[in-house]
Amino acid sequence: MPYILLKDRKRFEDVLADLQSNVTQYGISNGELNYLITKLGLLYLHKHGKSYNTISDVIKAMECAKLEFYRRVAVPYEDQKIIDNGDVL
Repeated sequence: MPYILLKDRKRFEDVLADLQSNVTQYGISNGELNYLITKLGLLYLHKHGKSYNTISDVIKAMECAKLEFYRRVAVPYEDQKIIDNGDVL
């Protein structure tokens, strides 16, 4: 669940601002996006140790992030396209 407390988000603000600046200045490819996501998962494994449980933690976080992104971004986009272009039914 990405909805962590506001106070807990503060420690990530600087690194996310740097990342945003870099992406704004240079752009980002889908391979680079994949790299960043994978690297974050590997950092988690390095911190918590490689085990079935931690590998599962990373996969669960990635899957839940994917589903949340789909719910928040893709669904409204697709709903608007139905309105714009008509339903397939």
